[in-house]
Amino acid sequence: MIKIMKYGDVPADEIFARTEPAVNVEDIVAEIIANVRKNGDAAIYEYCKKFDKADLTCLQVSKEEIDEAVAAVEPKFLEILRKAAGNIRAFHSRQVRNSFVISQENGVVVGQKIIPVDRAGLYVPGGTAAYPSTVLMDSIPAKIAGVREVVMVTPPNKEGKINPVILAAASIAGVDRIFKVGGAQAVAALAYGTESIPRVDKIVGPGNAFVAEAKKQVFGQVSIDMIAGPSEILIVADGASNPRHLAADLLSQAEHDKLASAVLVTDSEALAAAVREELEAQIPQLERAEIARASIDNNGKIIVAEDLMQAIDIANEIAPEHLELCVDNPFDYLDAIRHAGSIFMGRNCPEALGDYFAGPNHTLPTSGTAKFSSPLGMDDFIKKTQFTYYTRSALETVAEDVAYFARQEGLTAHAKSAVIRTEE
Repeated sequence: MIKIMKYGDVPADEIFARTEPAVNVEDIVAEIIANVRKNGDAAIYEYCKKFDKADLTCLQVSKEEIDEAVAAVEPKFLEILRKAAGNIRAFHSRQVRNSFVISQENGVVVGQKIIPVDRAGLYVPGGTAAYPSTVLMDSIPAKIAGVREVVMVTPPNKEGKINPVILAAASIAGVDRIFKVGGAQAVAALAYGTESIPRVDKIVGPGNAFVAEAKKQVFGQVSIDMIAGPSEILIVADGASNPRHLAADLLSQAEHDKLASAVLVTDSEALAAAVREELEAQIPQLERAEIARASIDNNGKIIVAEDLMQAIDIANEIAPEHLELCVDNPFDYLDAIRHAGSIFMGRNCPEALGDYFAGPNHTLPTSGTAKFSSPLGMDDFIKKTQFTYYTRSALETVAEDVAYFARQEGLTAHAKSAVIRTEE
């Protein structure tokens, strides 16, 4: 049963369960990465047989396989995928950055160029769960950014097949190439390249402990999006909120993982009690009741705050992945919220809208990293470079200033390079 407590009964940094059990996979992952770097495709085939029980003869998914998958998916779901993709494109298109040039009358030109990475790698989990939403969320921003090639990796089943809904989502999103490989070996292949799988510049997408550790180990060789922790939701709600709705929203995250954190902060003791009662009624109805039960009992909390502003202060301290603001006039409080991965406003905006359909990205900072990082977006797939141009007369005007500055740092060669052109 979920715990109810007054704010202050538990330290703010313990409201969410953010200490994962120590699972040492570092050495195993390092060995996998080294094997893939040395042996390429041969290592990938070996791991597919060992971990996925799939005896493959080709790693790349063919066009025929993709066409067959799209034909096998229920037409209604294809239409919903297309609608969701449209919403995601509309939202992320507004994130596009522009290059700029500043031309000054004295012959100085400076500017910045926005350049997409050449190739991005998308990791999509496999196994018992299929997440076409991850395909849409992680590949569409890359395509909008202008990435030349989006490469997707995802583990096959023992027959060597990929879940049709994953392939259908990839087709709708415009993924360029798809490979049948998962785990740390897939991350290694994307980071270093093999005979079949091209090396990428950026790796994005969620995964298990082995995938997360592999992303850590290859970071620096390639860029990565983030190291995601267990799912989190914090709901700030007033006493007029519907306890059935709040319980359902808490459980939408609790069913993800036994390590997930689902927390309600409210100014109403009566609402707190009603939500606890609703949770007990709803958990047995869930298909993933065992997981939700463990998450709610071990990590779930209901915090009773003095008022809504204190509740928002708690939210800012925790910096949750998902923040629901269940009040009548949520925009009155929006400016007060400084730290959250994604904010869901009002009484009719469950977090599930963001997971699948609304358009804002669902790849979000967890574990308090929303204090300094952002949701996945178009910026993750671009880089910036600068350029500078001076005419001779413009250089002559500032050369002595530059040289003087350089001498203050003891770098006389810098100083000479600034003035030598003005002496000829």
